[in-house]
Amino acid sequence: MNKKQTLIFGALLAGLGVALGAVGAHALKDVLIQNNRTDVFETAVKYQLYHGLAMLVVGVLAGTTKSNLNRVGVLFLSGVLLFSGSLYTLSLTSIKWIAYATPVGGVLMIGGWVLLLVHFFKYKEQD
Repeated sequence: MNKKQTLIFGALLAGLGVALGAVGAHALKDVLIQNNRTDVFETAVKYQLYHGLAMLVVGVLAGTTKSNLNRVGVLFLSGVLLFSGSLYTLSLTSIKWIAYATPVGGVLMIGGWVLLLVHFFKYKEQD
């Protein structure tokens, strides 16, 4: 994933996170309460928003350093799709097996943070 794609997906994830949060609080409120999954839906929205914003930061960083941060963006995006996507599905349906994807998504997001940390350890400021 290149810098432009990272920025696009970051903005998309963050914007959709806000929209899904509003939809969950209003249009889907009854379904979420009936399924007793309001907190699960809110967790999905939060992690999507956090990682959308993180992808925007990674996209900006990618333009200021020579380091390749493409894999960080890929891990964040893949992690959100699996983590938040599985939680959204679990919140709105009775498909319980989808929850097995949630920890895989979480590991992918953690992997992105680890790669970003490695980048910062290796980063050398230019004078």
